[in-house]
Parts: sequence; structure tokens; C-alpha cells
Amino acid sequence: MRGRLRALPLAVALVLLAATLLAGLVVGAAGLPVSGILEALADRIPFVHVDSGFSVVDENVLFQLRVPRVLMAALVGGMLSMAGAGYQGVFRNPLADPYLLGAAAGAGVGATLVIVLVPGDPGYGVPLAAFAGAILGVAMAYALGSAAGRGNRAATLVLAGVAVSSFLSAVQTFVQQVKAEELQRIYSWILGGVGSADWHQLALVAPYSLVSTVVLLAHGRLLDVLSVGDEEAASLGLSAARVRLTVLLAASLATASAVAVSGLIGFVGIVVPHAVRRLAGGSYRVVLPLSLLGGAAFLELADLVARTVIAPGELPLGVVTAFVGGPFFVAVLRASRRQVET
Repeated sequence: MRGRLRALPLAVALVLLAATLLAGLVVGAAGLPVSGILEALADRIPFVHVDSGFSVVDENVLFQLRVPRVLMAALVGGMLSMAGAGYQGVFRNPLADPYLLGAAAGAGVGATLVIVLVPGDPGYGVPLAAFAGAILGVAMAYALGSAAGRGNRAATLVLAGVAVSSFLSAVQTFVQQVKAEELQRIYSWILGGVGSADWHQLALVAPYSLVSTVVLLAHGRLLDVLSVGDEEAASLGLSAARVRLTVLLAASLATASAVAVSGLIGFVGIVVPHAVRRLAGGSYRVVLPLSLLGGAAFLELADLVARTVIAPGELPLGVVTAFVGGPFFVAVLRASRRQVET
């Protein structure tokens, strides 16, 4: 039925995600066999005992380094992609991005302040400050957009987000210059990555990610209704303003959860939802869940590239996604322009 998530696209997305997760567990400096990894994972299932033959060191490499890393990459990619789909539904614009409303700039300010002012931070202050900064940036953009008056609320919010992002970026630059010796650490966070992921960080953001996922998936049908116009939605008894606010908050929460633990990783929220629309249709009941799975798989692949292309070194994850997303953004922009002209 049109607008429903069919079994084949869902199965393909799940298989792709499972393959990328397994590849993320296998690839690394310590050579761990696929069979041993699968047996070690099975051994962690309650009431199941399988001898993987792994040493204590191998177990630590797998469960303290690789498993948190692949789970974090999947979480961040899924959140950014689904947030992008949510923003695009609210603004009816395929170029809308998860960092549209000042979330990235706010996260950058929060992380920079902790790096500069708390030199002895054990590593958990930066994610918390980035999360708080992302939420603050979105709140400022929404307050500014609401104060600007009525009219085209979507366009007003976009402009407010641009203004807030510019202001917060200026604040971040000022703080960086005050503490220039911390520039390397600041820029390494800004360029993004999941190499430092651990179980504590996963537990920190998992509840927020779960809440935003549930809310966004539950609003798929309502976003489909909004896509036909506010008047039609009102005739069906739907409050367009309330739906937009709810989706904006959930998408911003998803973005804040992602950037708090990964830094700034761009273009995921544009590349994946657009690819899903081209392959599986434009209904948000399809786009949102497939963007969640596709975004997780996409960032897993990007992380594999980041840690293998210049091994034993590692590229920043944001650089890899920019290499893919930059040309893709241009292609989407050209396609959108042709649609407007026709």
C-alpha cells in the first residue's frame, strides 16, 4: 500500500546495517576473526555459553573499544539522518539540515568552553556541555523566530537559525583566541569522530536518542498530512503549528544527542534522507524509519573509511562525510532548481 513501509526495503536496510556493523567489529589493528567475534558476541547472550578462544586482551579490544565505537557510529548516523528527514518535513525543503537551527554552533560553544575552562576534564564534560549548548542554540533560534512575528514561520525560523549560528560561531572563535594553546583539541572535536566512544557516553545519550526516535517515528503520518498544505491539515482537525513544534523539538534533541558525543559531522542529514526518497518513495512513514537505519549504516561505512584510508592514522569523520556530502549537496541543489524552473 502506498505510504506504508514495505518488507523489502526494510529487509535491505537491516541487512546493510548488520553487514556494516560486523565490518566495523572486524576491521582494526588487532586482527580478530569473524568467527571468534560472532562467538564472543553469542557468549554475552543470557543462558548461552560459547567459547570464542579469545584472550583477555582480545575480549577487551572487542568489548571496550570496537563494540562501543560501532554502536556510537550507528547511533550518531541514525540520529542525524532521521533529524534531517524531520527538518525537511517541517520546512518542506530537501536541503534542510540537522544543524539548521543553531544546534551545531551551540554545541561548538559548549564544548569549547569546557575544553578551555576545565583543563582537567576526564572527558565527560565536553559531551554534556555540547548537549546543553545544542539545546540552547535551538531554543534561541526558536525564540528569535517566534519574536519576529507571524507570516512564513518556516522561513523565519531558518533565518533565525542562521543569525543564531553566526552569533554563536563568533563567540566560539573569541573563546578559541583567548586560549589559543587548546586549538588542536578544539578543532579535533569540531571535525568529528567516534574513536573515543565508550559505554558511559552511550548510556549518557541513549535515553534522549530513544525519546526523539519514538516521537519522530510517531509523527510520520502527520508529516505526510502537512505536506499537502496547512489548510488541508486544518480541515482534518490537525494543528500544523503543534506538529511542527513537536517535530522540531524531537529533531533538535536527536541532533543534540549526536553532536554531544561525536562532534560536528555534516551532510548525513541531507545525503541519507534524499537517497531514501529516491529509492523507496517520499512518504515520511517510509522515509523516517529507513533514514534511521540508512543513516546508521552510512556513518558506519564512513567510519570504516576514516580509520583505514591512511592507517595507522585516522581521518576525522567529518572530513569523510564532507567528501561525500559536498558533491551530493550540489546535485540535490541542482535537482531542486530544475523542479522550481519546471
